Amino acid sequence: MRGVDYRAFGLTISSDIVLPELLPMSFENEGQGRDVIITRADLTEQWARLFQEDEFFIIKENFCMFKVDGVAIYAIHGGTNITVSPCDGAQEDQVRLFILGTSMGILLMQRKTLPLHGSAIAVDGAAIAIVGSSGAGKSTLASEFLQRGYHLISDDLIPVTFQKSGIPYIKPAYPQQKLWLESLHHFGMEETKYRPLIDRASKFAIPVLNQFVSEWLPLVGVYELVKSDKQDIQVKPIHNLERLQTLYKHTFRKSLLKKSGLLEWHFHTIAKMVNKLDIYQLQRPTSYFTAEQLADVIESEWIARRNTNDQAAKAYHPSIS
Repeated sequence: MRGVDYRAFGLTISSDIVLPELLPMSFENEGQGRDVIITRADLTEQWARLFQEDEFFIIKENFCMFKVDGVAIYAIHGGTNITVSPCDGAQEDQVRLFILGTSMGILLMQRKTLPLHGSAIAVDGAAIAIVGSSGAGKSTLASEFLQRGYHLISDDLIPVTFQKSGIPYIKPAYPQQKLWLESLHHFGMEETKYRPLIDRASKFAIPVLNQFVSEWLPLVGVYELVKSDKQDIQVKPIHNLERLQTLYKHTFRKSLLKKSGLLEWHFHTIAKMVNKLDIYQLQRPTSYFTAEQLADVIESEWIARRNTNDQAAKAYHPSIS
């Protein structure tokens, strides 16, 4: 079977497994190479040979293997190949979930592309990342921005790379969000219109094709979303070494860095980023729905910044009107 071609995470992908979440693409030159190849194969014997009782991931240099019971065994190697061995009776939705999540995050690491755990939106031709622990409300906040007419760059897994200029850029992932049922109801969406994620019946896949950015954008700001028992939203800048700690904390599957031999690369990567970004912590109350107020905080910050930059440009170039 010839693989279907897609573009996602800034990569060209050929897959034996149909991935309807991704944007399909065609090549004028059929001999043109692909960045990533996804294939089906039987990995049960290899897993049995390498598996150790106290390890969830099998990790070697440029190689990682893991198993999700009842779903599939996955092998990621060389930053170019993902091999998938579905379990008998596994649902395709579940199989794809770990291809586009954990497997792709590991593959990005192998390619020396930093995977942050969060959502990214496009604001004034630049990218803002919203990071946080699971359940912090990252996707819900990003969805609030979409309600206001902004565009999505990535949800759940944010691929960060560098241009020759040294500026960090975010590569667009694919046009889908994952939202909890509570968030659907808040935004007036009917769950019957959307596909539930199989492993989480109360979380749904939301296509955002008409509000998806297809180009790389410079990353200019990171907001860490944190739950709080306080009743008010609080925002504070993150300074000095705390910036490194924040980017390390919200690196996707950071526990795999050491065994993969990528700790030094990771440190140098986030060290290059910290002085090129504004990094803030947003503390949100858990007692009520705060997506609108949080978006107001971020939006007002960037509108003020834009006005300041415009005024500075006019002062320097009086002819600008």
